[in-house]
Amino acid sequence: MIIEDDAVRCGDAVRTDANKIALRNVFKIFGSDVAHAVDLIRAGQGKDAVQAETRCTIGVNDASFGIREGEIFVVMGLSGSGKSTLLRLLNRLIEPTLGSVSVDGQDVTRMSKRDLIELRRRDMSMVFQSFALLPNRTVLDNTAFGLEIAGISEVERNRKALRALEAVGLDRYAASRPDELSGGMKQRVGLARALANEPTILLMDEAFSALDPLIRTEMQDELLRLQAEHSRTIVFVSHDLDEAMRIGDRIAIMQDGVVVQVGTPEEIVMSPANGYVRSFFRNVDVSHVFRAGDIARHSQVTLIDRAGHSVNAALERMRAHDRDVAIVIARDKRYQGMISADSLKEAVRAGGADPYRQAFLPDMNPIEAETPLAQVMGRVAESRWPLPVVDAQGRYLGAISKSSLLMTLDRAG
Repeated sequence: MIIEDDAVRCGDAVRTDANKIALRNVFKIFGSDVAHAVDLIRAGQGKDAVQAETRCTIGVNDASFGIREGEIFVVMGLSGSGKSTLLRLLNRLIEPTLGSVSVDGQDVTRMSKRDLIELRRRDMSMVFQSFALLPNRTVLDNTAFGLEIAGISEVERNRKALRALEAVGLDRYAASRPDELSGGMKQRVGLARALANEPTILLMDEAFSALDPLIRTEMQDELLRLQAEHSRTIVFVSHDLDEAMRIGDRIAIMQDGVVVQVGTPEEIVMSPANGYVRSFFRNVDVSHVFRAGDIARHSQVTLIDRAGHSVNAALERMRAHDRDVAIVIARDKRYQGMISADSLKEAVRAGGADPYRQAFLPDMNPIEAETPLAQVMGRVAESRWPLPVVDAQGRYLGAISKSSLLMTLDRAG
């Protein structure tokens, strides 16, 4: 089962212009009887049945999806699911059996060797689980090694390498040897080496798996920091769910070579494609996955704060929708405050030129959409009223009530 994340289709074709990288019906089959294996796959046979009959191994089975520019796209699955094979198909370190892989609209599978080498030098870098540092070279020389192989002059490659080391906080270790560094520092050198040629695409294969948990978390933070400073398209292979949830803008789940689901962490938690995906996320703490904007609902009455507004009309809208409170917004949708029917009636009785503002309920400060749910739950539990949620510009997005919060937790559970 293949889930098309963007569902950008024209007939049966997957459009590639919406993505930095696009895969269309990509297969990788290892073995000699490939044609027979493909026929069996298309007839609905699974990985084990195909292997038993043809002795061919299915690495990737009919993958079709897109990777958006500037996102961290995590590929995960159990050992042998095909995730590392899929990653290597993107830059043709492994040749696909069938299908196409496009980068910026160019079909990588049809490129000449010369054009492919140029693409790798110009746009793609790779970071492996193994640090693969040369022990007899300095940190600077290790960082510049790829540029040296590409024929870049010493002055230019050292300039780029030093800048990459500065980006990962290791410029003062430029003259050190690898055996003088900790494991986390060695992986930072590996990351700097990948960044030295200023790629637009970064391919990372279990890059942090060999690190201790604390250092691993630090490297995840480093990757997120670098992404915030200079957005790249990152394809990150991992078998660790916490890592995928923490860094991934979207996640692809693989099973026996098949990409069974692609989506945001929130989408996959709430709507897993099958039992295999559900098992991955069964024990996920959703309070650390969802953010306020993910569960905000548009079920509250909204009133536009403008000259000549009718108090009676506002009260009638609240009555008609069976709501005790309403959200007051400006014409540009910026949140102004929350009123109740009782507070509005009291403001009218007290007189004044602006009963809406006089009726604002105290301490109804909005929650920013990016606030983790874990930081929201306490406020929702303690509040008598639904809590308003706004975007970074203060525009009203919806509200979180106790019932909507409980529904989210129940569905995720």
